[in-house]
Order: sequence, then C-alpha cells, then structure tokens
Amino acid sequence: MNRFGHLALPSLLAVVAGVCSGAAQHPQRVVHVFVALADNQHQGIIPVPRALGNGSDAARNLYWGAAFGVKTFFLNRKDWELISKGPGPKKEILERCVFKRKNQEIYMIADAYDGSQIREAVTDFLSATAGIATPAMAVDSKTGEISLPTGGAADLLVYVGHDTFMDAPLPPVKGTPGTIPRRAIVLACASRQYFGPYLRQSGATPLLWTTGLMAPEAYTLDAALDGWIAREEPEAIRQRAARAYDAYQKCGLRGALRLFATGW
Repeated sequence: MNRFGHLALPSLLAVVAGVCSGAAQHPQRVVHVFVALADNQHQGIIPVPRALGNGSDAARNLYWGAAFGVKTFFLNRKDWELISKGPGPKKEILERCVFKRKNQEIYMIADAYDGSQIREAVTDFLSATAGIATPAMAVDSKTGEISLPTGGAADLLVYVGHDTFMDAPLPPVKGTPGTIPRRAIVLACASRQYFGPYLRQSGATPLLWTTGLMAPEAYTLDAALDGWIAREEPEAIRQRAARAYDAYQKCGLRGALRLFATGW
C-alpha cells in the first residue's frame, strides 16, 4: 500500500495537483532595500536634528532607527519578524537586517548605508536594477538555513533616502530587461525626474516613485509592499502608498496621489 492509503487514482492525482498548486502559489520572494542614512553634513538635505541626521549612527538615524525609519518601523509591524541582523557585507553598509513576512515566504533584506556613502548606496541600487546580482545570503529560519538572493537577483529593488542626483550626477549603470521584468521602488524626492534616465539605462521598470518633495519614511514602503505581496496592479499599489503617506503626513489624499507615480 502506498502512503496515500486506499485513494483511487483520480483522488490521488487531485491530491498531488493540490500540493503542486499550493507550492506554485507560494514561492519565495525577496525584496532588497537600499537605505542611505540621512546625513546633515554630506547630503544636500534640509538639516534635521543632530541625532537624526548623523549618517554614521544607524541606531538613531531618521531613515533607519527613528520611529519611522525602516528598521524600527518594520520591527513594530505585527506581520513582519526580524530573523537576522548584523554588519553589512562591506564597510559602507553599517547594518543589514532581514525580515520575514509571517506565515509567508516573503523576505526583506534591508541595508543601512553610512550617509557619507550615499553615492555608493545609489550605485549599488542601480547596479541591482541593471540585473547585477551580489552573493546570496544564508540566513537561519525555523525550518533550517535558507539562501536568499540579493542585488539584481532579488524580486523587488527599493531605494530609500535623499535624492543624490539633486547634488551631482553619477555614471549610468547599463543593463538589459530581464526575462522577468525587474521592478523598482524609489522613495526619494522627485525620483521620477532624477532617477528616470538611470532606470531606463538599467532596464528596470519603476513600480513606484515620486514627482516632488517627500519624506522617505517606512510607512510608504510598508503600504506598497502590502500591495506587491498581494500581487496587485501597479495603480492599486500607487493608491496604497498615497493613502499611507496622507495618513502620516496629513497632506490631503489628492496631493498624495499627485506625489506618487507608477510606470513611465
């Protein structure tokens, strides 16, 4: 007797199909987030309080350790759990955190770049959008060690921080469209205008970016990821982001909708 007992062939096939279908519907998906820490000294930002604007202090930084920074915000979300944290794979990355979506095989790798190294952060992000992969990362999970793709091998690529192109240009990073289109989110001021030529060179598709000045805080990313995880259409994700931004910034939904854009 096989391990399915007395199941007739049609029933056995239904069980196998159900298992395969379930596996296909829940593949591992990885988001790689590149965060350039706010830095009063090295970036052309409107100065913020010293503790929040020290680009070498990830623990208190506006875009990382503060209440609406990427690390702290996702630590406090009930549907995410921190499964790994430590130094980054190179000196420019002060800390790397890996979050897992509870009850789903969704992972977020978040890198905090020293604010003085913002150009390195943006270059690494653009390299990833061009399809340039970096070494996979091994992390421990409840079921054992797993390997997570990083850089251009991740499913979604995100930049959070100051728009460094407002200060000075960078050399373009060329790429070609992938078999599965690489998608990018850019939470920085006027990112459609400034990042647009670079994303076209990289071959990536903008899932969410901005048309004006904004605060690149983590509630917008959280809302966008909810839509991405649910496999919503880009316009629905844009609207999620706008609602979240308005809820925290009190700028009016109409204004928030004008602030965010999707696609070309």
